[in-house]
Amino acid sequence: MKTRKTLAVSAALLAGAVALTACGGGGEESGSSDGSVEMTFWHNSTTGPGKAYWEDTVADFEAANPGVTITIQSIQNEDMDGKLQTALNSGDAPDIFMARGGGKLADVVEAGQAMDLTDAIDDATREAVGEAAFSAFSVDGQVYGMPTSVLPGGIYYSKDLFAQAGITETPTTMDEMDDAVEKLKAAGISPIALGGKDAWPAAHWYYFFALRECSQDTMTEAAKSMSFDDPCWTAAGEDLQEFAGTEPFNNGYLTTTAQQGAGSSAGLIANHQAGMELMGAWNPGVIASLTEDQQPLADLGWFPFPAVEGGDGDPTAMMGGVDGFSCSAQAPKEECTAFLNFFMQKEYQEGYAEAFVTLPASKEAQSVVTDPALQEVLASYNDAAYVTVWLDTLFGQNVGNALNAGVVEMLAGSGSPDAIVEAVNAAAAKE
Repeated sequence: MKTRKTLAVSAALLAGAVALTACGGGGEESGSSDGSVEMTFWHNSTTGPGKAYWEDTVADFEAANPGVTITIQSIQNEDMDGKLQTALNSGDAPDIFMARGGGKLADVVEAGQAMDLTDAIDDATREAVGEAAFSAFSVDGQVYGMPTSVLPGGIYYSKDLFAQAGITETPTTMDEMDDAVEKLKAAGISPIALGGKDAWPAAHWYYFFALRECSQDTMTEAAKSMSFDDPCWTAAGEDLQEFAGTEPFNNGYLTTTAQQGAGSSAGLIANHQAGMELMGAWNPGVIASLTEDQQPLADLGWFPFPAVEGGDGDPTAMMGGVDGFSCSAQAPKEECTAFLNFFMQKEYQEGYAEAFVTLPASKEAQSVVTDPALQEVLASYNDAAYVTVWLDTLFGQNVGNALNAGVVEMLAGSGSPDAIVEAVNAAAAKE
């Protein structure tokens, strides 16, 4: 069994910000005989302002760098990991691709498929983002990805539906969460939207119960040793099994998608058909794209995952993602790293935050964050005792997939808390 070499993201992730320069790192010679360079770029925004943002940013970069052409391919988020892994393994990887850090990126690095960016990142970029964010994309002290946004998770809710159900305070404990669920049901409102068909949204509930049940040391040690024998991992499954037994989720949640269309879990929130959804900080933008006028949901609020009685995890601890982009090992280094540094300039980070309705990695660019729910996320994030990345990201694709599948099987009635841990340990033993 190999030992993971990645680090959990610290609560200082948002520290530091200044305007960034557009210079790229030096690299090997590349391109055609006439000096032109062509690159391919994969991202996960297929519609709306996000797709337009990348098209405009690439056009600006090409205008500033004559002779460089970037071909964009936008891929549905749920399809990204599988298609990217296939492309990497086939030797036909895009030059620039979306990276989520953690164990998933460590596996790509170990296979020799990602470029070492350590010496190609501008000093201004490092100062703006902070080393903690880069730690999510670091393996053995070397950096293999450029952070673009920080995406802590928590529970989004409709303030109007909470008021309709007579809920005056957001839940801070699971007992209070149970009470909120019952009040929403009594008001004829589906309490919680869940896109279980995509697996990872269902697994997020297990992740957060584990964050509350397991200590920080246990989480860190599991990421290193890939052993999940501490009783807290089973306790997290038992917590979720008990909570799911109260029937808090929308009807048909195991066949509901997370982000695709009005019938998705995000769509249920966008159209006031459910009261809550556990999701990362990209959710306000996804919800906005699914409202009738494609504008941010006016009554959208946010609160952190409730405390679990008797758990060893700090109740202020948070979990989430750090989205970013990497260069493939075969990409033209000078041009590829120049593009990464280019879109980290302050104006492009601000544009990114506005287009995706999310939290940019650059603290200076966070001044454009006006969405009330995201402002609530940011306040809790800055006060968190510690922050770790999503468990399927932290543990890598194979172990993460086993974890996600085990959670769905339990929710479907064909698995158990013990079976989740057994499946994860079995997958880890093959690493």
